[in-house]
Amino acid sequence: YQKESRLLLDALSASYRRIIVFLLFVFTIVVVLGSLMYTIEKGESNTGFTSIPRSIYWAIVTLTTVGYGDILPQTGLGRAIASGVMILGYSIIVIPTGIVASSFPRPSEAAEQRNCPNCNAGRHAADATHCNKCGSRLA
Repeated sequence: YQKESRLLLDALSASYRRIIVFLLFVFTIVVVLGSLMYTIEKGESNTGFTSIPRSIYWAIVTLTTVGYGDILPQTGLGRAIASGVMILGYSIIVIPTGIVASSFPRPSEAAEQRNCPNCNAGRHAADATHCNKCGSRLA
């Protein structure tokens, strides 16, 4: 499983910048949604939206689809926004998978990356049987 583990690590390292940008985007969304919900729900009693940090906590719990239920919106607008956040949470779960999957080499690229056992030269054609540098048989 070492070859497959190496492919996974290479894909993760190739996509780390995109994942960081995605996480910054999610963090921004959480702060905006939490602040918005605090503004909408702060006048209601027994909602749990007592501060912006607590409202951001609600946004994280709702966006990740955990949903503890300790903080609940009471207004119609708050519930509508909560519904949108729940649906957004499902779509956000999929994005990192696509980012990492797009970094995996395609089968033709993986075949071209075979290395010669004799001279360690790489980038051979998919149908090559011998090394284009030293002429040794490829495994």
